[in-house]
Amino acid sequence: MRWVALTAVAPVAWGTNYFVTHEFLPADRPLYGAALRALPAGLILLALRRQRPRGAWWWRFAVLGLLNMSVFFVLVYAASQLLPTSVASIVMAVSPLTMMLIAWPLVSERPSIVHLAAAAVGLGGVCLMLFTGVRGTSMAGVLASAAAMLVSSFGHILTKRWSAGADVLTSTAWQLTAGGLFLLPVAAAVEGPPPAPSPPTLLAFGYVALVATALAFVAWFTGLRHLPAGTVGLIGLLNPVTGVLLGTVVAGEVLTAQQVCGLLLVLAGVVLGRPRPQPRPRPRPRHGWRFSGPASARRPTRAKPDVSPPIGQPGK
Repeated sequence: MRWVALTAVAPVAWGTNYFVTHEFLPADRPLYGAALRALPAGLILLALRRQRPRGAWWWRFAVLGLLNMSVFFVLVYAASQLLPTSVASIVMAVSPLTMMLIAWPLVSERPSIVHLAAAAVGLGGVCLMLFTGVRGTSMAGVLASAAAMLVSSFGHILTKRWSAGADVLTSTAWQLTAGGLFLLPVAAAVEGPPPAPSPPTLLAFGYVALVATALAFVAWFTGLRHLPAGTVGLIGLLNPVTGVLLGTVVAGEVLTAQQVCGLLLVLAGVVLGRPRPQPRPRPRPRHGWRFSGPASARRPTRAKPDVSPPIGQPGK
Protein backbone atom coordinates (compact mmCIF):
# COMPACT_ATOMS: atom_id res chain seq x y z
CA MET A 1 0.00 0.00 0.00
CA ARG A 2 2.98 2.34 0.47
CA TRP A 3 3.87 1.92 -3.20
CA VAL A 4 0.23 2.48 -4.16
CA ALA A 5 0.12 5.72 -2.16
CA LEU A 6 3.40 6.92 -3.68
CA THR A 7 2.27 6.06 -7.22
CA ALA A 8 -1.01 7.92 -6.68
CA VAL A 9 0.94 11.19 -6.41
CA ALA A 10 1.54 11.07 -10.18
CA PRO A 11 -2.04 10.92 -11.55
CA VAL A 12 -3.24 13.49 -9.03
CA ALA A 13 -0.46 15.88 -10.10
CA TRP A 14 -1.21 15.21 -13.77
CA GLY A 15 -4.88 15.92 -13.18
CA THR A 16 -3.97 19.36 -11.83
CA ASN A 17 -1.66 19.94 -14.80
CA TYR A 18 -4.63 20.14 -17.20
CA PHE A 19 -6.15 23.01 -15.25
CA VAL A 20 -2.88 24.91 -14.81
CA THR A 21 -2.00 24.57 -18.50
CA HIS A 22 -5.47 25.59 -19.64
CA GLU A 23 -5.71 28.62 -17.37
CA PHE A 24 -2.19 30.07 -17.09
CA LEU A 25 0.02 28.95 -20.00
CA PRO A 26 0.00 30.40 -23.55
CA ALA A 27 -2.35 28.50 -25.85
CA ASP A 28 -0.34 28.94 -29.07
CA ARG A 29 3.04 27.59 -27.84
CA PRO A 30 2.68 23.81 -27.32
CA LEU A 31 6.29 23.05 -28.32
CA TYR A 32 7.79 25.63 -25.98
CA GLY A 33 5.30 24.63 -23.30
CA ALA A 34 6.42 21.01 -23.51
CA ALA A 35 10.14 21.92 -23.65
CA LEU A 36 9.93 24.26 -20.66
CA ARG A 37 8.13 21.52 -18.77
CA ALA A 38 10.66 18.75 -19.50
CA LEU A 39 14.10 20.36 -19.56
CA PRO A 40 14.07 22.25 -16.20
CA ALA A 41 12.69 19.18 -14.44
CA GLY A 42 15.36 16.96 -15.99
CA LEU A 43 18.19 19.32 -15.07
CA ILE A 44 16.99 19.55 -11.46
CA LEU A 45 16.91 15.76 -11.15
CA LEU A 46 20.33 15.49 -12.78
CA ALA A 47 21.68 17.87 -10.15
CA LEU A 48 20.36 15.53 -7.47
CA ARG A 49 21.71 12.36 -9.07
CA ARG A 50 24.84 12.96 -11.14
CA GLN A 51 25.22 9.73 -13.08
CA ARG A 52 25.92 9.36 -16.77
CA PRO A 53 24.38 6.62 -18.93
CA ARG A 54 26.61 3.88 -20.27
CA GLY A 55 26.40 1.67 -23.31
CA ALA A 56 22.90 0.98 -24.55
CA TRP A 57 21.37 3.34 -22.00
CA TRP A 58 22.20 6.33 -24.22
CA TRP A 59 19.84 5.31 -27.02
CA ARG A 60 17.31 3.83 -24.58
CA PHE A 61 16.98 7.12 -22.73
CA ALA A 62 16.73 8.91 -26.08
CA VAL A 63 13.83 6.68 -27.20
CA LEU A 64 12.06 6.89 -23.82
CA GLY A 65 12.56 10.66 -23.66
CA LEU A 66 11.07 11.05 -27.12
CA LEU A 67 8.01 8.95 -26.26
CA ASN A 68 7.36 9.74 -22.59
CA MET A 69 8.35 13.40 -22.65
CA SER A 70 8.62 15.04 -26.08
CA VAL A 71 5.65 13.63 -27.98
CA PHE A 72 3.53 13.05 -24.88
CA PHE A 73 3.99 16.56 -23.47
CA VAL A 74 3.16 18.25 -26.79
CA LEU A 75 -0.03 16.21 -27.18
CA VAL A 76 -1.09 16.80 -23.57
CA TYR A 77 -0.44 20.53 -23.91
CA ALA A 78 -2.58 20.69 -27.06
CA ALA A 79 -5.37 18.66 -25.44
CA SER A 80 -5.31 20.86 -22.34
CA GLN A 81 -5.78 23.99 -24.45
CA LEU A 82 -8.46 22.56 -26.76
CA LEU A 83 -10.63 20.71 -24.22
CA PRO A 84 -12.25 21.49 -20.87
CA THR A 85 -10.28 20.22 -17.89
CA SER A 86 -12.67 17.36 -17.14
CA VAL A 87 -12.91 16.08 -20.73
CA ALA A 88 -9.14 16.28 -21.34
CA SER A 89 -8.38 14.16 -18.28
CA ILE A 90 -11.23 11.69 -18.80
CA VAL A 91 -10.00 10.59 -22.24
CA MET A 92 -6.70 9.54 -20.63
CA ALA A 93 -8.58 7.14 -18.36
CA VAL A 94 -8.60 4.49 -21.09
CA SER A 95 -4.88 3.98 -20.34
CA PRO A 96 -5.34 1.20 -17.69
CA LEU A 97 -6.74 -1.25 -20.22
CA THR A 98 -4.18 -0.13 -22.81
CA MET A 99 -1.30 -0.63 -20.38
CA MET A 100 -2.54 -4.11 -19.50
CA LEU A 101 -2.69 -5.16 -23.14
CA ILE A 102 0.74 -3.70 -23.95
CA ALA A 103 2.34 -5.18 -20.82
CA TRP A 104 1.24 -8.69 -21.82
CA PRO A 105 3.66 -9.11 -24.78
CA LEU A 106 6.39 -6.68 -23.63
CA VAL A 107 6.93 -7.61 -19.97
CA SER A 108 5.01 -10.92 -19.82
CA GLU A 109 2.43 -9.63 -17.33
CA ARG A 110 -0.79 -11.37 -18.20
CA PRO A 111 -3.78 -9.34 -16.97
CA SER A 112 -5.73 -11.10 -14.26
CA ILE A 113 -9.49 -11.38 -14.10
CA VAL A 114 -9.51 -8.99 -11.14
CA HIS A 115 -7.56 -6.36 -13.06
CA LEU A 116 -9.81 -6.69 -16.11
CA ALA A 117 -12.90 -6.42 -13.94
CA ALA A 118 -11.47 -3.38 -12.16
CA ALA A 119 -10.66 -1.78 -15.52
CA ALA A 120 -14.23 -2.41 -16.70
CA VAL A 121 -15.65 -0.83 -13.52
CA GLY A 122 -13.32 2.15 -13.86
CA LEU A 123 -14.16 2.64 -17.55
CA GLY A 124 -17.85 2.51 -16.68
CA GLY A 125 -17.27 5.35 -14.25
CA VAL A 126 -15.31 7.25 -16.89
CA CYS A 127 -18.19 6.93 -19.34
CA LEU A 128 -20.58 8.36 -16.77
CA MET A 129 -18.24 11.27 -16.11
CA LEU A 130 -17.80 11.89 -19.82
CA PHE A 131 -21.49 12.62 -20.31
CA THR A 132 -21.32 15.92 -18.47
CA GLY A 133 -23.38 17.97 -20.86
CA VAL A 134 -20.33 19.80 -22.24
CA ARG A 135 -21.14 20.82 -25.81
CA GLY A 136 -18.88 21.83 -28.66
CA THR A 137 -16.07 19.46 -27.70
CA SER A 138 -13.09 19.83 -30.03
CA MET A 139 -12.47 16.65 -32.04
CA ALA A 140 -8.82 17.68 -32.50
CA GLY A 141 -8.47 17.90 -28.73
CA VAL A 142 -10.01 14.45 -28.24
CA LEU A 143 -7.65 12.97 -30.86
CA ALA A 144 -4.65 14.67 -29.22
CA SER A 145 -5.64 13.30 -25.81
CA ALA A 146 -6.20 9.80 -27.21
CA ALA A 147 -2.83 9.87 -29.00
CA ALA A 148 -1.15 11.02 -25.79
CA MET A 149 -2.73 8.09 -23.97
CA LEU A 150 -1.43 5.57 -26.53
CA VAL A 151 2.08 7.04 -26.66
CA SER A 152 2.42 7.24 -22.88
CA SER A 153 1.08 3.72 -22.31
CA PHE A 154 3.63 2.25 -24.72
CA GLY A 155 6.44 4.40 -23.34
CA HIS A 156 5.67 3.53 -19.72
CA ILE A 157 5.63 -0.22 -20.37
CA LEU A 158 8.87 0.12 -22.35
CA THR A 159 10.33 1.94 -19.34
CA LYS A 160 9.28 -0.91 -17.08
CA ARG A 161 10.96 -3.42 -19.40
CA TRP A 162 14.23 -1.56 -19.93
CA SER A 163 14.75 0.10 -16.54
CA ALA A 164 14.68 -3.02 -14.37
CA GLY A 165 18.28 -2.49 -13.22
CA ALA A 166 18.48 1.30 -13.49
CA ASP A 167 18.11 3.88 -10.75
CA VAL A 168 14.64 5.47 -10.94
CA LEU A 169 15.86 9.01 -10.31
CA THR A 170 18.62 8.72 -12.92
CA SER A 171 16.30 7.18 -15.51
CA THR A 172 13.67 9.89 -15.00
CA ALA A 173 16.27 12.67 -15.13
CA TRP A 174 17.79 11.55 -18.42
CA GLN A 175 14.41 10.92 -20.03
CA LEU A 176 13.26 14.44 -19.16
CA THR A 177 16.54 16.00 -20.27
CA ALA A 178 16.55 14.13 -23.58
CA GLY A 179 12.91 15.06 -24.19
CA GLY A 180 13.57 18.74 -23.53
CA LEU A 181 16.67 18.80 -25.74
CA PHE A 182 14.70 17.24 -28.58
CA LEU A 183 11.98 19.89 -28.29
CA LEU A 184 14.03 23.07 -27.98
CA PRO A 185 15.37 23.30 -31.58
CA VAL A 186 12.02 22.23 -33.02
CA ALA A 187 10.22 24.87 -30.96
CA ALA A 188 12.68 27.59 -32.04
CA ALA A 189 12.26 26.63 -35.71
CA VAL A 190 8.44 26.36 -35.65
CA GLU A 191 7.27 28.86 -33.01
CA GLY A 192 10.04 31.45 -33.16
CA PRO A 193 11.25 33.19 -30.01
CA PRO A 194 10.05 31.87 -26.61
CA PRO A 195 6.96 33.41 -25.01
CA ALA A 196 7.41 36.55 -22.92
CA PRO A 197 7.49 35.61 -19.23
CA SER A 198 5.08 37.06 -16.69
CA PRO A 199 4.76 36.28 -12.96
CA PRO A 200 1.67 34.02 -13.34
CA THR A 201 3.24 32.23 -16.31
CA LEU A 202 6.54 31.69 -14.47
CA LEU A 203 4.73 30.31 -11.42
CA ALA A 204 2.65 28.02 -13.64
CA PHE A 205 5.74 26.72 -15.45
CA GLY A 206 7.45 26.20 -12.08
CA TYR A 207 4.54 24.13 -10.77
CA VAL A 208 4.26 22.12 -13.99
CA ALA A 209 8.02 21.39 -14.11
CA LEU A 210 8.60 20.61 -10.41
CA VAL A 211 5.36 19.01 -9.21
CA ALA A 212 3.50 17.74 -12.28
CA THR A 213 6.68 16.52 -13.98
CA ALA A 214 9.75 15.88 -11.79
CA LEU A 215 7.93 14.66 -8.68
CA ALA A 216 5.11 12.96 -10.59
CA PHE A 217 7.31 10.95 -12.96
CA VAL A 218 9.66 9.80 -10.18
CA ALA A 219 6.62 8.54 -8.25
CA TRP A 220 5.11 6.94 -11.36
CA PHE A 221 8.26 5.11 -12.47
CA THR A 222 8.86 3.96 -8.90
CA GLY A 223 5.39 2.45 -8.89
CA LEU A 224 6.09 0.71 -12.21
CA ARG A 225 9.22 -0.77 -10.64
CA HIS A 226 7.41 -2.28 -7.63
CA LEU A 227 3.83 -2.90 -8.81
CA PRO A 228 2.23 -4.78 -11.71
CA ALA A 229 1.47 -2.66 -14.76
CA GLY A 230 -2.25 -3.38 -14.39
CA THR A 231 -2.29 -2.01 -10.85
CA VAL A 232 -0.34 1.10 -11.85
CA GLY A 233 -2.70 1.70 -14.77
CA LEU A 234 -5.72 1.50 -12.47
CA ILE A 235 -4.12 3.98 -10.07
CA GLY A 236 -3.91 6.28 -13.09
CA LEU A 237 -7.71 6.53 -12.97
CA LEU A 238 -7.18 9.15 -10.26
CA ASN A 239 -6.14 11.46 -13.11
CA PRO A 240 -9.69 12.01 -14.45
CA VAL A 241 -11.06 12.12 -10.91
CA THR A 242 -8.72 15.01 -10.11
CA GLY A 243 -9.49 16.72 -13.41
CA VAL A 244 -13.25 16.53 -12.91
CA LEU A 245 -13.03 17.76 -9.32
CA LEU A 246 -10.84 20.71 -10.30
CA GLY A 247 -13.08 21.53 -13.24
CA THR A 248 -16.06 21.51 -10.92
CA VAL A 249 -14.67 23.25 -7.85
CA VAL A 250 -12.29 25.75 -9.44
CA ALA A 251 -13.43 26.20 -13.05
CA GLY A 252 -17.11 26.35 -12.18
CA GLU A 253 -18.27 23.23 -14.04
CA VAL A 254 -21.43 21.65 -12.65
CA LEU A 255 -21.07 18.28 -10.91
CA THR A 256 -24.07 16.19 -11.97
CA ALA A 257 -25.45 13.02 -10.45
CA GLN A 258 -23.85 11.07 -13.30
CA GLN A 259 -20.47 12.50 -12.42
CA VAL A 260 -20.88 11.55 -8.75
CA CYS A 261 -21.73 7.96 -9.70
CA GLY A 262 -18.85 7.92 -12.15
CA LEU A 263 -16.38 9.12 -9.52
CA LEU A 264 -17.52 6.40 -7.14
CA LEU A 265 -17.13 3.74 -9.85
CA VAL A 266 -13.65 4.95 -10.73
CA LEU A 267 -12.56 4.85 -7.09
CA ALA A 268 -14.11 1.38 -6.79
CA GLY A 269 -12.02 0.28 -9.78
CA VAL A 270 -8.84 1.56 -8.13
CA VAL A 271 -9.65 -0.24 -4.87
CA LEU A 272 -10.60 -3.46 -6.68
CA GLY A 273 -7.33 -3.49 -8.63
CA ARG A 274 -5.02 -2.86 -5.69
CA PRO A 275 -2.38 -5.55 -5.04
CA ARG A 276 -3.39 -8.26 -2.60
CA PRO A 277 -0.97 -9.27 0.20
CA GLN A 278 0.49 -12.72 -0.35
CA PRO A 279 0.10 -15.23 2.52
CA ARG A 280 3.32 -16.03 4.32
CA PRO A 281 4.43 -19.67 4.17
CA ARG A 282 4.13 -21.60 7.42
CA PRO A 283 7.48 -22.45 9.04
CA ARG A 284 8.51 -26.05 8.66
CA PRO A 285 10.37 -28.11 11.29
CA ARG A 286 14.04 -28.72 10.74
CA HIS A 287 15.05 -31.69 8.65
CA GLY A 288 15.22 -34.92 10.59
CA TRP A 289 12.91 -33.84 13.47
CA ARG A 290 9.17 -34.27 14.01
CA PHE A 291 6.77 -33.25 16.77
CA SER A 292 4.31 -35.62 18.35
CA GLY A 293 2.00 -35.62 21.33
CA PRO A 294 -0.28 -32.84 22.63
CA ALA A 295 0.55 -29.20 21.97
CA SER A 296 1.38 -28.55 25.63
CA ALA A 297 3.94 -31.34 25.80
CA ARG A 298 5.50 -31.34 22.36
CA ARG A 299 9.16 -32.21 22.36
CA PRO A 300 11.33 -32.82 19.35
CA THR A 301 12.06 -36.50 18.72
CA ARG A 302 14.32 -37.99 16.12
CA ALA A 303 12.33 -39.15 13.09
CA LYS A 304 12.56 -42.89 12.38
CA PRO A 305 14.51 -43.77 9.24
CA ASP A 306 12.62 -45.20 6.30
CA VAL A 307 13.31 -48.98 6.27
CA SER A 308 10.85 -49.94 3.56
CA PRO A 309 12.39 -52.10 0.82
CA PRO A 310 13.27 -50.53 -2.51
CA ILE A 311 10.63 -50.47 -5.18
CA GLY A 312 10.51 -53.78 -7.00
CA GLN A 313 12.00 -55.89 -4.13
CA PRO A 314 9.83 -57.95 -1.76
CA GLY A 315 9.78 -57.12 1.90
CA LYS A 316 11.49 -59.36 4.42
